[in-house]
Amino acid sequence: MALTLAQANATSREQLAAGVGQVFVSNSYILDRLAFENIEGTAYKYFTESALPGAEFRAVNASYAESTGSVTSATEGLVILGGDADVDRFLQLTRSDLIDQRATQVEMKARAIAHKFNDTFINGNTGVDANSFNGLKTRLTGGQVLTTATNGAAINTDSGTRQTFFDNLDALIAQVPNCDVLLTNRQILSKYRSAARRETMAQATVDSLGRTVDVYNGIPIVDVGNKADGTQIIPQTETQGTASGTSGSIYAVHFGTGAPEQGVVGLTNGGVQVFDLGQLETKPVYRTRIEWFTGLALFGAQPAARLQGVLAA
Repeated sequence: MALTLAQANATSREQLAAGVGQVFVSNSYILDRLAFENIEGTAYKYFTESALPGAEFRAVNASYAESTGSVTSATEGLVILGGDADVDRFLQLTRSDLIDQRATQVEMKARAIAHKFNDTFINGNTGVDANSFNGLKTRLTGGQVLTTATNGAAINTDSGTRQTFFDNLDALIAQVPNCDVLLTNRQILSKYRSAARRETMAQATVDSLGRTVDVYNGIPIVDVGNKADGTQIIPQTETQGTASGTSGSIYAVHFGTGAPEQGVVGLTNGGVQVFDLGQLETKPVYRTRIEWFTGLALFGAQPAARLQGVLAA
């Protein structure tokens, strides 16, 4: 049974690791909802349905035509995500009267790791960074990638564009049974709010951390946020036809609870690990290391989908 980081934190005996896990959750809607399957070794092999066997009616004294379903095997490897946080012992000893310098640096490092995971969840491409994992943008192909229109489509120009946008959004959701969330950027979310308000469809809820979240037909729609450098994870600079550098995407995701249930599931071996390495011999700093053996698996044929060509207009 896969566990979310919040569930793992609740049962962890390692206070440092639980604290870092809480920082992950509070800085990432994805890490708040994504469940992680704890695996042995460095990789996980699983099987996905590719075709069901046949079924038929038969006459009395007749036989069935035998048929079997087919499955496709896949293997996902774990990657190593983390970082070191150093604090000069001078700063720790002289400037920790108001703020613990080491604790501050560890918290900042944990936030950076959460941002890195968020970015890789969407944009990860092992062709660009062989040490990472492939994200949804790389993995989703064929019928799981929808386009608003040849040259993109606006959200909120007039009533007609609003209705077309909501039709596209419904088509996206239809591609992901039991869709749990719609992930996008702040420009599209802002225009969505405006369109929903004008069509009297605006809804909101409160998440597990007390944050107000917009909802479309019961499904949260959220801004996936920024990378550690402040640039957007889902930029509004994608190109769709003649709409050069002006469109963005919306991703529909179903978070699974582990194999064999359909859905997007995280992988880990040992969970988040935090090491207090003490003072280094090579220089007078205290070092804390955060390390996480992690990965991603997509179970089933329709765990996620992407709608591209969304103009924030």
